[in-house]
Amino acid sequence: MEQFDFDREVDRRGTGSLKWDVREGELPMWVADMDFETAPCIRRTLAARVGHGVFGYNVVPEEWYKAYQSWWEKRHHFRMEADWLIFCTGVVPALSSIVRKMTTVGENVLILTPVYNIFFNSIVNNGRNVVQCPLKYRRDGAEKSGGKDGVETEPAWAGREYEIDFEAMEKALSDPQTTLLIFCNPHNPVGRIWGREELFRVGELCAKYHVLVVSDEIHCDITDPGKEYIPFASVSDVCRDNSITCIAPTKAFNMAGMQTAAVSVPNPLLRHKVWRGLNTDEVAEPNSFAVPVTVAAFGEGGPWLDALREYLYENKTLVRQFAAEYLPKVHVVSSEALYLLWLDCREYTEDSVALTEFIREKTGLYVSEGAEYGEAGRCFLRLNVACPRARVREGLQRLKDGLEAAEADLWMQP
Repeated sequence: MEQFDFDREVDRRGTGSLKWDVREGELPMWVADMDFETAPCIRRTLAARVGHGVFGYNVVPEEWYKAYQSWWEKRHHFRMEADWLIFCTGVVPALSSIVRKMTTVGENVLILTPVYNIFFNSIVNNGRNVVQCPLKYRRDGAEKSGGKDGVETEPAWAGREYEIDFEAMEKALSDPQTTLLIFCNPHNPVGRIWGREELFRVGELCAKYHVLVVSDEIHCDITDPGKEYIPFASVSDVCRDNSITCIAPTKAFNMAGMQTAAVSVPNPLLRHKVWRGLNTDEVAEPNSFAVPVTVAAFGEGGPWLDALREYLYENKTLVRQFAAEYLPKVHVVSSEALYLLWLDCREYTEDSVALTEFIREKTGLYVSEGAEYGEAGRCFLRLNVACPRARVREGLQRLKDGLEAAEADLWMQP
């Protein structure tokens, strides 16, 4: 059985890495990019393709479609038809193209915040209006409340600190100017895997108000061991026929630089429009490596991914244990997915931008400020733990040092 060494530290400086384009001595734990080498099966595939020596124009062969179909059927219990799938160079290019093709300038696009910051860019940069619908948040999950005969009971969302505010969502959807919902499943940055009932309700409300759903499911394979995500389009006929799903192997297998993704559109009328948009925007043609790495990842990468998920879960557990012992004022939000942890730092400050800058200046630790993800994230930091465990420990010590320095300086006090 092939062994995988996630403890091995790879020096990424000087490689043109966005994540590691930082000052000497700094430790970047921000952008959603892992510090692990990708799966051996992918590296072998790339070596063989490079060895061929010719890199001309490329088609999307049958193997690419079969790779997605097989993976989703086996791993996620959902059968996607081959003709639903359209190649795209990335999920973000797909989202921006869909915003341009499926809405008009001046219309509203709804997002559930805090959420992936690039959603804002895809909306605003194309002349549409962002409508933020904050998720309900309750630290440490829902509190117990008095039940029958005075016995305390837990509401349905106990232990889950983020939930969809369906009342606020329906109000936003009912505005005739709102024509699109960009949905995140699992949700970045809070780590929620949405349940079947929640997804069903989202689908019903959007159909009721004639709002199209675009579901970004790029993080779907990075779930905690024993946890499974539910594809939005699998929940009901309504969800299937009124949705577009963006998927890719790039987050799970750490190969965002390969520029490979897929857009799944079951509804043939919607699919034609999306296909036209992607082709008009020239983001529907693969480079010489995009197809082979996808086929290798979905065809042979399962064992590596399962080992990775175990390792990431241990890293997340380490962060929680460290915070409980050394950072009692930091609350680590419960998470079921992602290698990104959402840290509630409101006991230090409500200005996550200033806190992030302070920590970076004092310790060299570079994390993401929660304000990037909408107003609902302004008290939070996002920490990327997809790196060797020794690096996680170093990052936690730097975080501790930075927060202690901030508290000593009393900079956050009015």
